[in-house]
Amino acid sequence: MVSAKSLPLVKDPERLENRLREIPPEPGVYYMRDASDQVLYIGKSKKLRSRVRSYFRDDHYHSPRIGMMVKQVVDIEFIVTDTEAEALALEANLIKQHQPYYNVLLKDDKKYPWLCITWSENYPRIFITRKKNLSKKSDRFYGPYVDVGLLRRTLHLVKRIFPLRQRPQPLFRDRPCLNYDIGRCPGVCQQLISSEDYHKIVRKVAMVFQGRTDELVEILTAQMEKAAEDLNFEVAARIRDQIAGIKTLAADQKVALADDTVSRDAIALATDEQYACIQLFQIRAGRLVGRLGFVAEAQSGTCGEILQRVLEEHYQNVDPIEIPAEILVQHELPDSEILAEFLSDTKGRKVSILHPQRQTKADLLDMVERNANYELARTQRFADRNTQALQDLAEILDLPDLPRRIEGYDISHIQGSDAVASQVVFVDALPTKQHYRHYKIKNPTVRSGHSDDFASMAEVIGRRFRKYAAMKERGELLRSDDASVLDRHVSATSDFPDLIMIDGGKGQLSAVVEVLREMNLLEDVRVVSLAKQREEIFLPGESLPLTTDAEQPGVQLLRRLRDEAHRFAVSFHRQKRTERMRRSRLDEIPGLGFHRQKQLLATFRSIDYLREATPDQIATVPGIGSRLAQQIYDYFHPKSEDMESEPTNSQ
Repeated sequence: MVSAKSLPLVKDPERLENRLREIPPEPGVYYMRDASDQVLYIGKSKKLRSRVRSYFRDDHYHSPRIGMMVKQVVDIEFIVTDTEAEALALEANLIKQHQPYYNVLLKDDKKYPWLCITWSENYPRIFITRKKNLSKKSDRFYGPYVDVGLLRRTLHLVKRIFPLRQRPQPLFRDRPCLNYDIGRCPGVCQQLISSEDYHKIVRKVAMVFQGRTDELVEILTAQMEKAAEDLNFEVAARIRDQIAGIKTLAADQKVALADDTVSRDAIALATDEQYACIQLFQIRAGRLVGRLGFVAEAQSGTCGEILQRVLEEHYQNVDPIEIPAEILVQHELPDSEILAEFLSDTKGRKVSILHPQRQTKADLLDMVERNANYELARTQRFADRNTQALQDLAEILDLPDLPRRIEGYDISHIQGSDAVASQVVFVDALPTKQHYRHYKIKNPTVRSGHSDDFASMAEVIGRRFRKYAAMKERGELLRSDDASVLDRHVSATSDFPDLIMIDGGKGQLSAVVEVLREMNLLEDVRVVSLAKQREEIFLPGESLPLTTDAEQPGVQLLRRLRDEAHRFAVSFHRQKRTERMRRSRLDEIPGLGFHRQKQLLATFRSIDYLREATPDQIATVPGIGSRLAQQIYDYFHPKSEDMESEPTNSQ
């Protein structure tokens, strides 16, 4: 049985009302927690009691996302502050600390890329990514950028202007590559530049993506003049070339405004019944240095509320120096004064939020809105295609609702060796790579020369759903009263699928059905298989495939899912096979276990480089002493036991 204190508050009206009475009508921040004590949502309000109570009113409309969140709330906590501005600042810090799932207003659909600088590393990398991983707080993400081509060209030009590491891994073990010889790289792989000096170079690069090119040119100009005064003309010429490159980079687009000395951001949106596409133009010294794009749910609030939340989320994740002096908004913000006060305190200088109605600033917002409309039209096209595919798939499989989360599974091996499995996830018909998983098959009967795809697939499904089987046994996985879906209030980030697709035929499907039946989850999970040869869909208990057309949208969606699962499984299998082949020779050396092999390969990158190393070089590897280093060297350089004698001339 589930204890009363672990039930959602919506199912315990008396406890809910008592808790709401305890919340004061003062400014502050509130937490909402689930049954596992995870923070679901953090919000702020000038009147805490009224704001929190609004979530639980029958007549208060919520978006589907927030409605799902409310059903999971088990407890509410609050912190009272003196002012609303303090509440906003506290909310920003708490969101950074806890990163609640339901505080993410913006859809993470990997539509727009980010630029990442890994400040957590001694020699930071700079790269473009569509996955914003916040696990390392010191790393910085710039974006998301709408114009991917322009971002790539900018990064390419930056790497030509400044000497930066050009490769994620060194090309050679004991010497730099050609990039060092031509001045493109300062020799990071051989640590020919100190970490401190390299950080100075990267800080200059960061200024480009912060829109501070004018400030960077001033700094470089002063350095160039200083080098010329010291008669260091080679350094001065190099800085001169950097300045010329930066000016070329910054001359791409001008925005006509009366005052081009003020840094400003302009934000506008376009909405339909489902989506809100937001565009934020970053203008520095009269130049458009960045065009950022966001997608939110249209039902998450009014236009002003959406813009306010986007600005709050965006400026919480930037350095104070990146906050502009002026922000132009398309709609009046509900709490513009509070946000302006918060941004001013963060920046250390006055920040103004304006809602212009006429002249050049209003024209600028019109331009931003036109771009938002173009992005909305593009989003609608993709959404219509994906919705059509989901509807067709639901019709094919006779599902009561659209399968929002679909998981695909595949097995990869070569005659049983290095057997692995993949789990890929599509949410709303789009790949969601942060939820992908690899599995190494642990079944002892699956080995080189003996494969068993049925047993392997059963093992993977059993490992994937064992936590839900345990939850159902404890009574924590319940059916809702008014729908044929699971009431998954136990986890704010529930990853329970609406549909499972198995790559294979009736045999693989039967193995999965059997393990789900043993776990008492067969009624809760919809599972199908897709055979490769004829693109046939099989259902549990059916001997014949469904009658479908391989080119209809629902089948094409399953094919995309199947192909992605196959790609992901094969890539992991190749990785494991390569690692095994790299370590196979090292396994023959006595006293060299897995950990030491890993240290050696991390240092020398390959067996060939290790073979060329001297005993002293091998001994520098952590965990490798001089005696073991000599054994490793002798293994690769065996001494001949039978010395051949020199030939003699016979008479």
